[in-house]
Amino acid sequence: MARQKSGRDISSVVKTRVLSIFMNVILIIFSISCIFPLVWMFYSSLKEKREFNANVMGLPKSPDFHNYINILTNKDYHIFESVINSFRTTIISVFLIVIFGFIIGYILARIKFPGNRLLYVVFLMGMLIPIHSLLVPVYVVFTRSGLGNQWFTLIMPYVAFGFPIAIFLVEGYVKGIPVALEEAAAIDGSSFSRTLFSIILPMCKPILTTIAIIQTFSCWNEFSFALVLIKDPRLQTVPLAVTQFTGQFSSDYTKIMAAMLITMAPIVIFYFIFSKQIIQGMVAGAVKG
Repeated sequence: MARQKSGRDISSVVKTRVLSIFMNVILIIFSISCIFPLVWMFYSSLKEKREFNANVMGLPKSPDFHNYINILTNKDYHIFESVINSFRTTIISVFLIVIFGFIIGYILARIKFPGNRLLYVVFLMGMLIPIHSLLVPVYVVFTRSGLGNQWFTLIMPYVAFGFPIAIFLVEGYVKGIPVALEEAAAIDGSSFSRTLFSIILPMCKPILTTIAIIQTFSCWNEFSFALVLIKDPRLQTVPLAVTQFTGQFSSDYTKIMAAMLITMAPIVIFYFIFSKQIIQGMVAGAVKG
């Protein structure tokens, strides 16, 4: 009996190790599949256009940074201006979405008034409407009102499209916070605004972090509305800057990859700097929500 039990234990350990090795191999393959495109983009950006067209996957024979130098020094490409425009648009849009999404979500979760649920449903309907179906109406409105092709043009649609998900997440999160906390604060003489921003806001930090992460990547990468509403090259955002290297009959893929890596750098740096807060916010927000 002891030998049979020992044999079963050994068999169980072997099966566990084999399964662990198999899972690790799968994860390694998956990681490589995610990392390789970036590696390929980097070494392809070090090639000449002719060399890239001759061998797409091959390593560069004489790598150099001429594409990066050309993009960064050529004023016609407006790369630095594009990055600054994206930073400005993204930061202002995300700030407005987080602050007003938090306030509206809290009011809908806590304050009962006629039309409360109706207003909530109206905001939720914003998540059901495909935003690209509004491309033409938004273009017509912005063109006729003179709001198009301005530095603040993209902020308005980005904030409007970001509100529904922000309000939905905040409203559900606030409902999980005990009302007794606010009642105790009111008894101690705390005003509504002080309770809202000094007590509730810090408690909502995980879900607000989640919203900020989602909207940051959404605003930074948005292309369709930027393409339609912005015509001035000096006002274009990062996604538009990359399209400069695509022609009607040919495309300079080495410059496209160099431009993509340059414009990806700020958001990648942002992720690595705040990776701990991002993971905590995503996990806490998901669990609480």
